Amino acid sequence: MAKTIMIQGTMSNAGKSFLCAGLCRIFKQDGYRAAPFKSQNMALNSYITKDGLEMGRAQAVQAEAAGTEPAVEMNPVLLKPTNDVGSQVIVNGEVLGNMSAREYFTYKKRLIPDLLRAFEKLDAEYDVIVIEGAGSPAEINLKTEDIVNMGLAKLVDAPVLLVGDIDRGGVFAQLLGTVMLLEEEERERIKGVIINKFRGDKTILAPGISMLEEKIHMPVLGVTPYLPVEIEEEDSLSERFFGKRTNSRYGRIEIAVILMPRISNYTDFMLLENREEVFLHYVKRVSELGDPDLILLPGTKNTMGDLLWMRQNGLEAAVIKAARKGTAVFGICGGYQMLGEALCDPLGIENGGAMRGMGLLPVQTTYTEGKTRTRVHGRFAEIEGVLGRLLGRAFEGYEIHMGETVRMEENLTEAAKKCTSKETVLGAGMTEIIDAVSGKRGMDGLSKGNVYGTYVHGIFDREEVADGIISSLAEKKGIRLERQKGMNFREFKETQYDLLAAGLREHMDMKEIYRIMGFIDG
Repeated sequence: MAKTIMIQGTMSNAGKSFLCAGLCRIFKQDGYRAAPFKSQNMALNSYITKDGLEMGRAQAVQAEAAGTEPAVEMNPVLLKPTNDVGSQVIVNGEVLGNMSAREYFTYKKRLIPDLLRAFEKLDAEYDVIVIEGAGSPAEINLKTEDIVNMGLAKLVDAPVLLVGDIDRGGVFAQLLGTVMLLEEEERERIKGVIINKFRGDKTILAPGISMLEEKIHMPVLGVTPYLPVEIEEEDSLSERFFGKRTNSRYGRIEIAVILMPRISNYTDFMLLENREEVFLHYVKRVSELGDPDLILLPGTKNTMGDLLWMRQNGLEAAVIKAARKGTAVFGICGGYQMLGEALCDPLGIENGGAMRGMGLLPVQTTYTEGKTRTRVHGRFAEIEGVLGRLLGRAFEGYEIHMGETVRMEENLTEAAKKCTSKETVLGAGMTEIIDAVSGKRGMDGLSKGNVYGTYVHGIFDREEVADGIISSLAEKKGIRLERQKGMNFREFKETQYDLLAAGLREHMDMKEIYRIMGFIDG
């Protein structure tokens, strides 16, 4: 049987995922086979396993930190919000269906056997399981049906560490209030608390820590600082969205990412974001767009809804204007679908009905009940315009989407624009891909002038692809960039996990945590 430790938080974005990744890395460094586990995750940033199943990206990142292959058992239930009151429910990596919040609330306890089977499989294969909670255990309106916080801790008999976020203020009230709202049996599961995201002189906290320990009758096991490490995030509260961001004194290539309400898989841009030559920022309104060298349209869980949002706030018109002026525009997944002529939803998978697209690529998307989930690798094939330097360059990534996108005749009829025509041509795509699960070859994506679209998430993650984009944009801009040492993204992530582990070792009482887990007697 594996030893367990569970990280719960006083709120969303308290740093649970971050700390779990760090602990996974520490256990790996100490010679243990560690695995993450989150029974139920709500996120739009997901991951496709080698066997084509879907799971939360946070657990994939934690598995990577632990040096093990991500598996769907690490996150057996994933909720992907489709609107403000409903989600697509994914169980054991496959779509169960869409449910309203109320429907899922009454249904979710039926998933306990699935959760336990997943946990038991990890329990048989690993030495340590690092469990992540969700939100807060003190959400008293949800406690009766809880399967992810104290309800899960009881099911698997896991000791708990409670984490509070001092960066938002009121951390002592967060921790004390959470403990006070728990039942006595639940309080007994908490073996210590952690104050996370601290900036400044830790000694100033001493009186508050002493008073907190006296009131909650449990120790503060760490005051972890705001660690300057770059690890893929999952939460919609990702700080990279707030304000502009640049990474160096260079940043002469400007890239704008449209920050859609239901943006998903925004980690697609992490490598570009960390390149010294690039100034990458996220925009929500036309006034923030400026005159970038490249506009990126990311994935979204509701393509039609987010395109309508862009249409209403003027961003769609601004992107079309920029494209016609010669600015490079690149759409991934839902962003690719938006660039087409039409979006058709006869079954009501998204918003229902039909909707015109931006008309920048000659494709049409029809939503069906099936969901594509697969890992792929391949090379850029038919590609035009400013990014033509990408021709022949290799990439790898994954596809995860609803809907089928087909290339259409250049001279579209009005009927085609209304999604009633089936006159389509499946000609060559922008990328030649190989399905890593089935080995099937195919073509995907499309380029037309300086507009590009593909379903492949992670397509920018290889150094040679990022180099090709940056050099192409610099050439178009008529500037010479000081050649920077390329970034091996995998090696970069490994260094970041090590930095995170070192920071947690320095600022948390790991000896006591090992004792709590049962590795040390006493």
